[in-house]
Amino acid sequence: MEEEKEKIQNRVVVVDDAVELKCSYMQKFRLYETRSNFYMIGRDKSRTSWRVLKIDRLDPTELNITEDLTVYSEIECCDLLRRIHEGNKSIGGLKFVTTCYGIIGFVKFLEPYYMLLITKRRKIGTICGHTIYGIAKSEMVPIPHPTVRSKMAYSKDENRYKKLLCSVDLTKDFFFSYSYNVMFSLQRNLTDHNTTGQSLYETLFVWNEFLTRGVRNNLQNASWTVALVYGFFKQVKLSISGRDFHLTIIARRSRHYAGTRYLKRGVNEKGRVANDVETEQIVFADARDGSPMKISSVVQIRGSIPLFWSQEASPLNIKPDIILSKKDNTFEATRLHFENLVKRYGNPIIILNLIKTHEKKPRETILRAEFANAVRSINKNMKGENRLRFLHWDLHRHSRRSKATNVLTQLGKVAAYALKLTGVFYCSLTPNLTPEGLFQYSFTGNKNSIGNSLTKQASMDKDVDREAEVNNCYYSGDENKEYSVRPEMLQAGVLRTNCIDCLDRTNVAQYAYGLTALGRQLQVLEFSESPYIDLDNSLAKELMAVYESMGDTLAFQYGGSAAHNKIFSERRGQWKAATQSQEFLRTLQRYYNNTYADGDKQKAINIFLGHFQPHQGKPALWELDSDQHLTVGKRGAFPEDENVRPTIRRSLSDGNIKDSTIRDLNVTNCQQSSNIPDKHRHSESTPDIFTCGSAICHCRYHN
Repeated sequence: MEEEKEKIQNRVVVVDDAVELKCSYMQKFRLYETRSNFYMIGRDKSRTSWRVLKIDRLDPTELNITEDLTVYSEIECCDLLRRIHEGNKSIGGLKFVTTCYGIIGFVKFLEPYYMLLITKRRKIGTICGHTIYGIAKSEMVPIPHPTVRSKMAYSKDENRYKKLLCSVDLTKDFFFSYSYNVMFSLQRNLTDHNTTGQSLYETLFVWNEFLTRGVRNNLQNASWTVALVYGFFKQVKLSISGRDFHLTIIARRSRHYAGTRYLKRGVNEKGRVANDVETEQIVFADARDGSPMKISSVVQIRGSIPLFWSQEASPLNIKPDIILSKKDNTFEATRLHFENLVKRYGNPIIILNLIKTHEKKPRETILRAEFANAVRSINKNMKGENRLRFLHWDLHRHSRRSKATNVLTQLGKVAAYALKLTGVFYCSLTPNLTPEGLFQYSFTGNKNSIGNSLTKQASMDKDVDREAEVNNCYYSGDENKEYSVRPEMLQAGVLRTNCIDCLDRTNVAQYAYGLTALGRQLQVLEFSESPYIDLDNSLAKELMAVYESMGDTLAFQYGGSAAHNKIFSERRGQWKAATQSQEFLRTLQRYYNNTYADGDKQKAINIFLGHFQPHQGKPALWELDSDQHLTVGKRGAFPEDENVRPTIRRSLSDGNIKDSTIRDLNVTNCQQSSNIPDKHRHSESTPDIFTCGSAICHCRYHN
């Protein structure tokens, strides 16, 4: 207890006066072009700050970017654009290309660079007033002017790479926020302010880290790019006893060791596992009349069994054999994996292993025995709460013997055990009107309140001594408010669930944990006196619908079909024959995609994440086996070193942008210039644009 109290107190920063942080982030952009340059104009939400980025179009192979450090007013920015237009009239002038809402990144295949833009966005939710967006439309814009491109820019291989990248549908399951670090859990956002700016992109849940790496490093800021998280986001409004609250479920998929079902299994040498997904459940109610807004979150994770094992998709075998490698007899990679989890979530780490315990032909049981051996080996050197808590529970066997209600009841008992060990995160946010708004905050700390909270919580849950009160700060999403935050509970440790694919059985178990956690969250938020929610309660059914949707989404991403939801279907009272037919069709769909489509899907992921970087004279991606990058060198292969940076010859922040042909003009009708319609339109010399539509990614070529 004393050790935990000291750790929490060390995290508190105590100052006498409020600390102010003023920051303005851009969230709307307009792209213009001349023959020699692109001009990206960015502004903040209040339209008070305007910035300019110039991208050279005359170099066919390198990316040359200049950031103007001047912050313009709308009139000044309009004047600058008019002068650029007049200075370039002899070669076509300045033309509007598109409105956009952030740069996804820059990518190079064999010759030219391309810029990926968000051209339409949609609001999908809010967290503490911060808006979360999905992508409704994106475009890939070639940087060099057509007159300087060589034949390589139009080659068959170049076009094939472009089509591969376009097959990553950014309009599905990618989300971002300008003001909220959606790649982090609520608890981390409220208690850790050390990870900001560029370092946000280096975390494991930002999928466009590679695409933005070069421009961020050279500009030394991330003002022009957005950090994309891949997974699942859904927010619904529910009620209990006539009182409304908001439920948000976020699933964040790791970019490390990412891929498809049979091409990414188990663990790699760095301890990263396939299908690594963090799921966060946030519950809050709107604050009224200046009263504190109470909010709670809980995190759980899923991930492939952290051993070296594989399966090979085959047209002749719908259930391929599991191949267990003996390359790591000391379980070093497994140990690295759990050490990483401790760094991310703290102790204890609770493992819920749902795979089979008995089989006629050993498949899953091979992994079950080896996983148990690995945990025993790791625990030999661990003491106390640092030891891994390992739980076996054969969900398949229980679901065959019992009805869905009994299965979920039993899983609820496991969930209650895990939740008592880790606790949930809970705090209250007090709105205070301030002229500085979103980006002002204050730190306060009271060591006595920390100690009192620890004592109080220990008496409430004797087995849980990790919940404590900390005074800290947080950014408000309301442009006119400051939120001071007073956390009263912290989650320490995490429940890690797995089956074989970490899709179907895992999702059922995660729902059971989410339901148990929801009861606890509603209790600490003072919505209910009891932490228990009956399976027949309408809240349980509504929560199940969200988890079922999440399960289908994650299953499509990794497995190629919606999840097998037999237990959920039974709980809904779905006709048994209809359920069997549905499960059969999903099995066939998953089998077909795993056998015939996942190869190209994996190649597209490798291109997007920068695991493969094409280079003239090197083997093409489609000429390599899926993991041949481990033996092929550097560029043209899959670099394992995350510090390798894509080449950008020159990217400067050198003050005011000056064009050699610009001449001064008087300011006239500048308001009209600044109000060019947002509707997407192309100038006569608009380059090839590859468009990702809202449903299916369509690659279209404009000549």
